[in-house]
Amino acid sequence: MGQTARVSAIAWTAAVSLAAWLWLLLCQGFFWRTDVRLPPRREPDRWPDVCVVVPARDEAAVLPLSLPSLLAQDYPGRAEVFLVDDGSTDGTGELARELAEHHGGLPVTVDSPGEPPAGWTGKLWAVRHGIGLARARDPEYLLLTDADIAHATDSLRLLVAAARTGGFDVVSQMARLRVESRWERLVVPAFVYFFAQLYPFRRIGRKGSRTAAAAGGCVLLRADTAERARIPDAIRHAVIDDVALARAVKGAGGHVWLGLADRVDSVRPYPGLPDLWRMVSRSAYAQLRHNPLLLLGTVAGLALVYLVPPVAVLAGAVAGSVPAALLGTAAWLVMTGTYLPVLRYYRVPLRLAPLLPFTAFLYLLMTVDSAVRHYRGRGAAWKGRTYARPDAVADEG
Repeated sequence: MGQTARVSAIAWTAAVSLAAWLWLLLCQGFFWRTDVRLPPRREPDRWPDVCVVVPARDEAAVLPLSLPSLLAQDYPGRAEVFLVDDGSTDGTGELARELAEHHGGLPVTVDSPGEPPAGWTGKLWAVRHGIGLARARDPEYLLLTDADIAHATDSLRLLVAAARTGGFDVVSQMARLRVESRWERLVVPAFVYFFAQLYPFRRIGRKGSRTAAAAGGCVLLRADTAERARIPDAIRHAVIDDVALARAVKGAGGHVWLGLADRVDSVRPYPGLPDLWRMVSRSAYAQLRHNPLLLLGTVAGLALVYLVPPVAVLAGAVAGSVPAALLGTAAWLVMTGTYLPVLRYYRVPLRLAPLLPFTAFLYLLMTVDSAVRHYRGRGAAWKGRTYARPDAVADEG
């Protein structure tokens, strides 16, 4: 009798998991689709001035792969790059000057703001300094991009055309992350998949929608909107600064668009699981607003949605319960089907799709680890800098 009750409970739990997946499939903004790319655009009669702000801390390893792509932008209007050396110890600033002299192209200013004052994260303090330098040029747009992001030569041109045509205050592209190592192929596409599940791109771009997000590696922002929304001062201690930026813009009445990039790529390597683990865990608990109840709900939700289907299949097979096995299989198939478009976008083997429950389990552990680090006061260290507040480390690339 007890075993029958347990099998029945597994079957019912699998049914709830399947219902959750059907809801996600049809009612969560079609998050699993990857066709949200730069919106329709036409070239403006007059190309506006743009200033590119690049915060950089200890980025000498990736700068030779990224900065030349900014210098080579084929932009018909006036554009200038401001690279802000955020207290680097590896010669980032000097290397940036050497690259600018060697490659030519857009004019480059390299400057440093010094250490951030209390209440500021290093990245946002550097962004503030860069925007301050840019204001002297009175640009219409600011391109905020990370030091590990490589842009195709027409990237700036396409971003500005999309913003002008659609009347967007923010046009942001989620750069294609690197997927060369085995762990990158397993973990990175899921990162984008989970992000889109939390912030469906279609909802972000819809006027009147409260869903707001951006991807910090590539954010084209109207300069007057930045001033109206008090960016970055209003988000100076934000942990996840790109999402906070989008919320501030929408709160000021701005129109935000976010989609996947075709020719904007991150060149930062994450060769092993520890590298990816640190990337996720340093800000995962901040996503939950450091709320223990939200953490418990997230762990329970991940377990129900991602872990129950394979467990139900296994338990049903062992116990001979056809309903549990069938319901678990159906939920697992829907999960796998929604993951396939992201894998195609990243051009990784589709055979990785059924492994999503395992990857979700890794993310569950990373999230718990992020909370543990927070309560131990170890979650605020990044690139040799320890912040006074445990929740004040920005997503610094």
